[in-house]
This record gives sequence, structure tokens and C-alpha cells, in this order.
Amino acid sequence: MKGTILYGPRDVRFENRPDPEISKPTDAIIRISAACVCGSDLWPYRGIEPVKKPLMMGHEYVGVVEEVGSAVKNIKKGDFVVGSFCISDNTCEICRSGYQSRCVNGEFVSGTIGTQAEFARIPFADGTLVATSDRPSGDLIPSLLAASDVLGTGWFAADAACAGPGKTVAVVGDGAVGLLGVLSAKQMGAERIILMSRHEDRQKLGREFGATDIVTERGDEAVAQIKEMTNGLGAHSTVEAVGTQESMMQAIHSTRAGGYVGFVGVTHGVSIPGSDLFMSEVHLLGGPAPVRRYLPELIDLIVNGEINPGKVFDQTLPLPRVAEGYKAMDERRAIKTLLMPA
Repeated sequence: MKGTILYGPRDVRFENRPDPEISKPTDAIIRISAACVCGSDLWPYRGIEPVKKPLMMGHEYVGVVEEVGSAVKNIKKGDFVVGSFCISDNTCEICRSGYQSRCVNGEFVSGTIGTQAEFARIPFADGTLVATSDRPSGDLIPSLLAASDVLGTGWFAADAACAGPGKTVAVVGDGAVGLLGVLSAKQMGAERIILMSRHEDRQKLGREFGATDIVTERGDEAVAQIKEMTNGLGAHSTVEAVGTQESMMQAIHSTRAGGYVGFVGVTHGVSIPGSDLFMSEVHLLGGPAPVRRYLPELIDLIVNGEINPGKVFDQTLPLPRVAEGYKAMDERRAIKTLLMPA
């Protein structure tokens, strides 16, 4: 088969890889129906995360089950499945508490498995994959793909920030996760959603997803705007979807005392000054999203037509042209690139 391999900064190749095989009885082999490029893929692509050896790229995926191991009970050949970007057994004590992204037997799909490919082996299939009740129509596939990470991550951020009825939610970051954080906060009943964005196309999609206000400033100026819009108090809930020092501090300072910050941007160089954290009196919760916790609910919302997160894909390419997708996202010519089998 062929799949995507990152050899170094901006060196993405779609080339031959060994066909995946069942290696443990809990494995499943899936034929990839759709994959995509994630904003987090850009960290190693840009060289910000060092690439010490060739990486099998891709962690967002939907597909059809081709084969299952002898211990797989809930997933069967022919099922259409949505999988989390984190492998989890869904039975350990941490999984049962709702944090499958920190499963004691878990691993990340990127790096060693890679789903920007024609096929993939998924360990712990029963714990990682969720089958749809029927084979979905083609127009649902982008939205179901979004559920495997970017929607699930935005949902976790909004949930961690305690977005809900009567709340004002600020969203730091207008990438795919931030935009779907807007959608998630709207679905959770937030009264007011303030998206921080400088890009007209992203502002437009943000408003479509439920943003009521746009703030174009950054840093201290953005914080001042949020405070002015909230009677000097700050937002009840803030989604941080970037992962830089500036974005984290902007999120904390935009949140009122007693409020909540859900941070899901993959952090790079973030160090929170103790005095800022102490005096802010905000709740912080974040990290890799436990997407598996939310998948059944998100799949139902998508299949029932209540949400359409697939709109976040504004570029579609055949899988062999994956390198073009990385370049477009790196240059901010695309919010998120959808990859389809050739």
C-alpha cells in the first residue's frame, strides 16, 4: 500500500509502505475512506518539533473494516467506523473515568500507525473505533471524519471550559479546532460566543457555526476588548486552541475570576507565571482530547443532521497529493485539507 511519511521539515512523501497486518488479537485493519491534515501535523512539518526518524503521518480517519483479530467483539468486517486519534482499550481505570486519551495501554496514532494512507492497523479496535449504524452517505463522511479529532477536540475544549446556557464563551484561535469550539459552545447552549480572528473567511465560518462577536486584536489589546464586552469581568468560559505562550496568557487573562479555560492547543514553549495563575483564580483543564468519550454522541448529532462540522474542510485533495495539503495549510491558504482515496 501507499501512505504518507514525513522525513524532515517540509519533506512529505506519499510512498510505498508495508501492508498492515493483524499483529495482536485486538487489532483491526481498516480501508481508509477519508483522512485529513491536522494543524498539529504542522509542528513537525515546520521543524518546530524535531523529526528524529521518518514518521507515519495522519491520525484523523474514517473507514471500512477489512479484517479483525480473534479477540475483537464489537467491530466486524464491513463496518463503517470512526476512530479516535488516541488508541485506547476503553476498559482501564483512566478510560472508565472518561480520559481515554491517557489510557494506560494507549498510544497516539501519528508517528507509528499513520492514517494518511490507504489502509491502517488500529490496535484495541473495540476500545478505539465506533461503528455507525448504517453505511453513511458520501456527504456525511467529512463531518464524521471531523469527529475523529478536530470536532472532538473542540467539543472537549468547550466542555472543559464549562460552556453552557447563559455563558459568554471566548475562543482564542480561528483554526479548525477553534472554529469547531465555536460550534460546540453553540450546541451546548452558550448565550454569547466571541471568536478572536483576523481572517475574513474564518470569521464568516465562525459566525455560521454560532459566533456572535468577532475580536480582531491580539494579546493585551484582545484581553481589553473582551473585558470591555463583559462589563470588565471577562468571559465565563474560554477555549484556547493555539498552544503558544501568547494564546495561553490571552485565554487566562480573558477569563473572569472563577471562570474556566479549556486548553487544547498543542503547547510549545508555554510557561505560565505563578503570580498570573495565582491571581487569575480560573480553572484550567485541557490536554489531548478524550475523543472516544464523545464519539457516540457526536456521531448521532451528525447523522441526525443537527451539526455539520465538515464545513471546516475548505480544500479537498486526492490522497497522493497530500504534500500539497500540508503546504496549503502551512501557508494559511486552507483551514483544513480533506484527503480522499485516489
